[in-house]
Amino acid sequence: MSADGTAGTPTDVALEFVRRINRRSPADLAELMTADHLFIDSLGERRSGRDRVSGDWGGYLARFPDYEMEVERTFADGDEVVVLGRARGTYAPGGPPAERGRWEVPAAWRAVVRRGLVAVWQVYADNSPVVEIIARADGRRG
Repeated sequence: MSADGTAGTPTDVALEFVRRINRRSPADLAELMTADHLFIDSLGERRSGRDRVSGDWGGYLARFPDYEMEVERTFADGDEVVVLGRARGTYAPGGPPAERGRWEVPAAWRAVVRRGLVAVWQVYADNSPVVEIIARADGRRG
């Protein structure tokens, strides 16, 4: 049973997690996380705990206010789901998104679902284009 009271497969839960990310509401996202939720970014850095991770999402979405994920395929093995697609957004801390801050990368995400909630969310992506845009915007060489 998921947080919204509907039963669903692990794939259904992972896709709902993506929809909530795309709605850009950390509070809605937190409702679908386990209390001990683990987030692993594309560099392997780990953050754990629903409150901490949802707070991190709030900070990320403030810097990339139009962030979205596009799902192309999903694969599941028991409670583990792999989502393949693209991530895109615009680096725009404190201001409206501008085209020069726009990026898009192929990406994959891995979800581990436990009792209808996402226990682990892991990102696989080459974020070097994003790093370069941030460096340019902040006046540094990428």
